[in-house]
Amino acid sequence: MDISLERYRKRRALLILMLVPLLALGLWNLRALRHPAGTPVSPQETTAHHVILVPLDGRPPCRQFVIDAGRIGGTEVVTPPHELQDYYSQPGDTKAMRRWLLEEVAKGTTDAVFLSVDQLLYGGLLTAREKQATSAEVEEFLAFLRELHEANPAVPIYAFSILPRLTPQDTIDGYDERRDIMAYSRLAGRQAAGLPVDETKLAALKAKIPPASLERYLAHFRENATLNERLIDLTHEGTLTRLVLGQDDGEEYGIPNIEKYALLDYIKSLGLSDRQVFLTHGADEIALSLLAAWHNEQTGYAPKIFVAYNDPGARDRVMPYMAVSTGVCTEEKIRLTGGSLAASPEEADFTLLVSTNDTDKDTLWSRGACVRLLEDNLAKGQPTALVDLSKHFNADETVLPQLIAAAFPVNHLLAYAGWNTTSNALGTAIAQACLYRSSLETVSGEDEAIGLAAAQVRFLENRILEDYFYLKEDIDTINGTLKKAGYTNTADLDLDHNYRWANLMLRTSMTRHLLVYKNTAAFRAPFPVAAPSGTIYLQLHDMQADMSFPWPRTFEIYLETTPFMSRVS
Repeated sequence: MDISLERYRKRRALLILMLVPLLALGLWNLRALRHPAGTPVSPQETTAHHVILVPLDGRPPCRQFVIDAGRIGGTEVVTPPHELQDYYSQPGDTKAMRRWLLEEVAKGTTDAVFLSVDQLLYGGLLTAREKQATSAEVEEFLAFLRELHEANPAVPIYAFSILPRLTPQDTIDGYDERRDIMAYSRLAGRQAAGLPVDETKLAALKAKIPPASLERYLAHFRENATLNERLIDLTHEGTLTRLVLGQDDGEEYGIPNIEKYALLDYIKSLGLSDRQVFLTHGADEIALSLLAAWHNEQTGYAPKIFVAYNDPGARDRVMPYMAVSTGVCTEEKIRLTGGSLAASPEEADFTLLVSTNDTDKDTLWSRGACVRLLEDNLAKGQPTALVDLSKHFNADETVLPQLIAAAFPVNHLLAYAGWNTTSNALGTAIAQACLYRSSLETVSGEDEAIGLAAAQVRFLENRILEDYFYLKEDIDTINGTLKKAGYTNTADLDLDHNYRWANLMLRTSMTRHLLVYKNTAAFRAPFPVAAPSGTIYLQLHDMQADMSFPWPRTFEIYLETTPFMSRVS
């Protein structure tokens, strides 16, 4: 039998199986969907600021999240045209993007520039992980940054650069070779930290690794360290207003940490403050954190945040892909946005509840405690943001399904995030909460308050749908279906030929969840909005969602929701 015909038949049969329950749910939804109890509203956005973002790459967390969150702060976020942007393994057009940036800033409408060094020098994060820049290319890029500042001295430039991760470059091939390099890196990191290591094992690992491969690996860190030192110098001289250095997919010990601590020493030697150069753990969320920090400065908002954890061990727990504990990362993200820790909920502007459930550590009991804490805070009028992390990236370890079952009004949450890494989730949730709280301080009328609430709820529901319903439930179903149809690598899909099928499968699976979720009491419960005339209440009575795979892999999705709201008495 023709293999392509057999694959087509398998796909058709699988889609039919998925569509049957969806049609049934659709009929149920038409019967269950209630008319809005109040008066439908059409929120109007208010734009007070205009900023430019050159994102780390074209993925939604690096680009679309910042655009959507900007609306919460009344900020239009302008990004480069798609034709200049990177696409998966294809780098962005760095020269054309630099020209675009100069022209865009020269228009005189920009309040600030947020730019990714990895995008403007290499063409995106994935390319930066593989490509080495020549000395001439680095000098040309640094000269561009000076040119940008000198031509627009009144426009602050916020730059961010990512340290290489522990994993070897893809150009270093072979399972054994990559495993040995990572083992060597971990031991070398422990040794550099002053911890005892097996010197014989370290020497044996080094001897097993082909010298050319080890040199390529180590040279990547040397080049990055030199580049970041030059960027620190640009900040010291005033070309860059602020520089954030991010550590991507780290571990507790490894060669990346050797570079990190050397850079920290260099920053200290120049007497630079956190406000000038900040080193953080993470990558994708940095632009969003910078936007929130900038917005806090514009509004004079310095949030005091009380942090609560789901169980006694959560603060010191080191989650996957992290080089530091959850507590260290939490406090770091708070400082990055210009906030500080509050000693008690009563002293805080809001509470940040961080849940790090791990079935191996027997922490699932804490989900009920998290629900009770959120209910207590709701009764006290204490705003709360929820970071809902899972050690094994599965639904059983998360708090959200418990909240929905308890009919907790989820749209009361200041933020929700449960992205795959702790740093991403923390940075996203803290940024959203800060943007919303600081924006409330400047609302001038009822219409503006409703528009602000609409932007806030849209971002919140986007995160709930993706971080929980997709990443904790649907991604495994979709990956399993792809493998049954003959795909062995879900990180390298042939979307040129199967784009419609892959996206139909995504929409079918997610729509099934949405049909049920939007008819829960948790979704439909009214939520308060602070307006100058007093508190008003809004209610979501429906929501539509558009989604697709932005890159030829299932790791992330493009997602935009359209909530339909009513004003209730």
